[in-house]
Amino acid sequence: MRRRSAIRNWTEYLAALAVLKSLEWPPPAVAQVLSRWWCAVLDRALPRLRRVARRNLSLALPELDDAARERIVDGVFRSVARLVAAFARFPSIRRGNLERWIRLEGGEHFENALQAGRGVLFATAHLGNWELSAFAYALIAGPMHIVVRPLDNPLIDRMVERRRRLTANHLIEKKDAARGILKALAANQAVGILIDQNASPADGVFVNFFGVPACASTGLAKLASRSGAAVIPGFALWVEEEQRYVLRFQAPLPITGDAARDTQTLQSALEAVIRRYPDQWLWIHRRWKTRPAGQAAIYER
Repeated sequence: MRRRSAIRNWTEYLAALAVLKSLEWPPPAVAQVLSRWWCAVLDRALPRLRRVARRNLSLALPELDDAARERIVDGVFRSVARLVAAFARFPSIRRGNLERWIRLEGGEHFENALQAGRGVLFATAHLGNWELSAFAYALIAGPMHIVVRPLDNPLIDRMVERRRRLTANHLIEKKDAARGILKALAANQAVGILIDQNASPADGVFVNFFGVPACASTGLAKLASRSGAAVIPGFALWVEEEQRYVLRFQAPLPITGDAARDTQTLQSALEAVIRRYPDQWLWIHRRWKTRPAGQAAIYER
């Protein structure tokens, strides 16, 4: 990868810092409006994001007409705006005011899993507010481990990392994650892993995801089989009627030890939730970038 210039890093960092600070101090209602405005700027500045979302939706939900897909894409940017607005307020979110932002459902699933003593693997995704889900879990149940990929801009990465650690969560770099994850599970701790990203053929298998072959990492399935940890899907989903998120944990998924089969189980569980909340998933990323041998590329270069 080409080395990034210091000027670019600082320019991006100062812009990101300005966005966060503009959302951290105003009243929440004002911050939400301003965050939607910032995301509208992003939408216009990077038109490829909307193009990717339209392409993904045409593949995954072909039964919808163009207008319905466009409403979903608009919803994606609103969802990102809510996430950014909440992320900006992390320094002011405490146990005492957490319920204004999010409430818990299905806590018994991870409580029972921790009683079994083998740790918990939370299978999550870029759905709803993945940042708030880990932040809130630490306030509710105690610090957890989060598998992350460092951002390309080291200045922004450190800024994001500081906020992720505000509730004492531990970060595990994705590049060398297996050892740290197994150590955490052996100590009967919780680990959150994003499972909705494109994988290379060397690291994954092709699964049926919305009826389209998608390359998905087998890492979580292999770690679950090796450790005996419970695999629990969990997502922080926006509920319009409540004007807050609900952190929903599902019952543990069955793990057979067959990495390909278990990875399909994970992706099918994720697909079911996305179908219920399509405007809260990050359709703007190139989920189907890796193709089976002989198949044409899906996205424009």
